[in-house]
Amino acid sequence: MTLTRRKAPPIEQTRHGAEESLPPGMRIAGAWSWRILAIAGVVALFIFLITQLRDIVVPFMIALLLAALLVPFVQFLQRHRWPKWLAVALAEVGLLAVVGGLVVLVVFQVRSGFPDLQKQSIQAYNDFKDYLLQSPLHLTESDINGYLGQAWTAIQKDSQQLFSGVVSVGSSAGHFLTGLLLVLFATLFMLIDGKGIWHWVVRVFPRNARPAIDGAGQAGWLTLTSFVKVQILVALIDAVGIGLGAYIVGLFFGGFPLVIPIAIAVFLGSFIPVIGAVLTGVLAVFVALVYLNPFAALLMLGVVIVVQQVEGHILQPLVMGGAVKVHPLAVVFAVAAGGFLAGIPGALFAVPVVATLNVMITYVASGKWHAHRDPTLKDVPHDA
Repeated sequence: MTLTRRKAPPIEQTRHGAEESLPPGMRIAGAWSWRILAIAGVVALFIFLITQLRDIVVPFMIALLLAALLVPFVQFLQRHRWPKWLAVALAEVGLLAVVGGLVVLVVFQVRSGFPDLQKQSIQAYNDFKDYLLQSPLHLTESDINGYLGQAWTAIQKDSQQLFSGVVSVGSSAGHFLTGLLLVLFATLFMLIDGKGIWHWVVRVFPRNARPAIDGAGQAGWLTLTSFVKVQILVALIDAVGIGLGAYIVGLFFGGFPLVIPIAIAVFLGSFIPVIGAVLTGVLAVFVALVYLNPFAALLMLGVVIVVQQVEGHILQPLVMGGAVKVHPLAVVFAVAAGGFLAGIPGALFAVPVVATLNVMITYVASGKWHAHRDPTLKDVPHDA
């Protein structure tokens, strides 16, 4: 009797049988799981590269926002028969003049009012400490100093992550000067040949993918320009509201110091949506508390809350939501995640990045690029 060896089933057949033995829900969950892990790995690698190259990425992002603001102005001048070089020069020099003027104004205002504010701050601290010493709490001076030290340590610990981005980018005068030059040169070249730079980026991709990339980029650029213009409007409304409120409160208490620097700080801080105006508005409340009295500080706090409510319930949902097409809840979480990952720069760039990516991904997924192919992108060789 001859014994014959039984042949093993093929590997593909065994694998196919093993897959069929799994429940359908398990197979679907597995397929989703490895795709999600792959996407998460790519995102983590991308974030790691950004953090390592933050000295270059942050100036580039600032230049991109400035270009989104200035390109419509340059195009407006060109439509009115201005030479391109003159329109670009006026936009760049005008931007430097406006920013420099605001800085000089703030410096002069702070220098003129800081000594008096410092004196009032010391006096307010001493009065508050005397009140605590004489209060029914029976606190001693060592207890007060210990509590203040603990509070200061907690503030430093909580704010370390928020200010880490600023410290890492501008840790020295050399870094600041390098970043400023990168911003100026990048903005200048974007104004001069932004379309040519974008076409070069598109040609890096495969020929069949170029129409989708080009259409998504143009849709994202329109969203970015809308965001910048609307954000300037929102910041201006916040600055005028809090600055005017501080001036009106000062009329009842003999004047409010540093109104102009506070308004400028609110304007700049409002570029961080949701929390920027509140954090800078706290400065106005602090000045009112130190320089005037607690009642004036309460009035100033009411002004800040009213302005924040107008921004949160009217400007952000209606104006900003219509411009960037992002839900306010997504804005809040984007700002929180950006601040956690990259400090102040992350909170500043979170909303424009999320809004731009949302529009670009939606455009590619919709398939609209099939009907809007640009022949110039297809006919140009890849190595041109």
